Amino acid sequence: MVAQFLGLKLRLLGNLFRRSPWQVFGMVVGLLYGLGAAFACVVGLVALRLADVELARSIVVVAGSLIVLGFLVVPLVFGADDTIDPRKFSLLGIPNGRLAAGLAAAAFIGVPALVLMIIAAAQVVTWSRSGPAAAFAVVSAVLLVVTGILGARVTTTVATLLLATRRAREATGLIALVVLSALSPLIAAMVTVDWQKQGLAVLHSIADVAAWTPLGAVWAAPALAAAGEMGPATGALAIAVGFVVLLWLAWRGLIAVMLVSPERVSRTRAYTGLGWFARLPATPAGAIAARSLSYWGRDPRYRSALVIVPIVPAVMIGALTIAGVPLHLLVLLPVPVMCFFLAWSTVHNDVAYDNTAVWLHVAANTDGRADRLGRVVPPLALGIIVIAVGTPLSAWAFGSADVVPSILGVSLCTLLVGLGLSSVISAGFPYPAVHPGDSPFAQPQSSAGAASWVQGLSLLGVLAVTAPTVFLAILGIAEGGGWHIAALLVGTATGIAALWGGIWLGGLVFDKRGPELLAFTAKY
Repeated sequence: MVAQFLGLKLRLLGNLFRRSPWQVFGMVVGLLYGLGAAFACVVGLVALRLADVELARSIVVVAGSLIVLGFLVVPLVFGADDTIDPRKFSLLGIPNGRLAAGLAAAAFIGVPALVLMIIAAAQVVTWSRSGPAAAFAVVSAVLLVVTGILGARVTTTVATLLLATRRAREATGLIALVVLSALSPLIAAMVTVDWQKQGLAVLHSIADVAAWTPLGAVWAAPALAAAGEMGPATGALAIAVGFVVLLWLAWRGLIAVMLVSPERVSRTRAYTGLGWFARLPATPAGAIAARSLSYWGRDPRYRSALVIVPIVPAVMIGALTIAGVPLHLLVLLPVPVMCFFLAWSTVHNDVAYDNTAVWLHVAANTDGRADRLGRVVPPLALGIIVIAVGTPLSAWAFGSADVVPSILGVSLCTLLVGLGLSSVISAGFPYPAVHPGDSPFAQPQSSAGAASWVQGLSLLGVLAVTAPTVFLAILGIAEGGGWHIAALLVGTATGIAALWGGIWLGGLVFDKRGPELLAFTAKY
């Protein structure tokens, strides 16, 4: 039975080379890339044969843990093309145990398995310093390959079972984005380390922890044996064996579930009533505002932008805290930063988000000012809520209510100026965006230059216009007095003027460039 699965996998791989020349070229490049990465690891592992045992152990355990983590996480986060889906064998009556063994054996045929086998063999060379260490290294090499491949099969099957719908994949992408953002302070902390003086100590500390996890135990066992610590080496090997057993049991359980679970499909939601259209005025601006509110609530492109809003200030506070900025000053940042990203993250390219649907506005001869006003309603409403909730919390964390006017002034100025400037930018300088219905993480049809200079222009514009208000707020924090009230008055006046001017000017640009905007959305 296992031989049949192996033969099936080999035939499937052979059929890959019967595709178009460009697809074959891509597969060859991927194979060469994998082999090149494996060769680089082999060179490093062979060179570590001559290094100190403690240094070699730390490098191998840390790097090896990342390799195992990659085999486990990449299929779960990004999904994988499961060429041999267990559900394809559900009608053949194969016992679960035999099917699990056959599919697991077939997974050892492929580029990732080949790369991992090469690396596992190379680490035997690293630890061939004594007979016991070499024996541990051989056993660890086998366990390493089984751990990586079986772990990838488990996470790939989980992704196939749970992430079959686009909505689930988008949710997973958002979660991954949140996790990566949460790790930013850790990355900032690593950057601040003086690696020339403290690098080895930090590396050894990380390795000491990773060595007793399922990710690093399989790499640490031969290293501990090479250092003469046979008891700890046996314990690390036991952890590695136990992890393989757990992966096998999980794989068997997933096979049993997959054989009786149909493929998931997206559920179609049924909406009743007019929603926001029944709640807002029956005017052009009201209709556009209702449509925009519906977009912000249902479109994953807008939801992904909203996820970023609370993450950015958290990351900034973490990084600046590590840099030594006092925490009682950093608590004043979240509300203005969140207002800035609410106003800037999507509205400055809102027309491109509409794609070809913008023809409705052009064909109906919609007043450009009504279009601009309706589009700013969702971020304006959310921004007011953020300011109302966040301002007293920031003042409480700062320890004084005197800063409330400054927080209000800077936040309102940032929000209104960002919306006003974005109203002009989105009509005058749109750039290709992710199409409606596509994943918010898909690559838009755009050159990086157009998007970067438009985003940079809008960013610098908001910072320049809000700079006087920020300066007054800083004076208020430093000297007190009437500077806080001045920041509130100047910020509010500047924001209202910028929003009104942006809607007016953006409306003129939209009226004048309607055909060009329609041609742009049709092209991209």
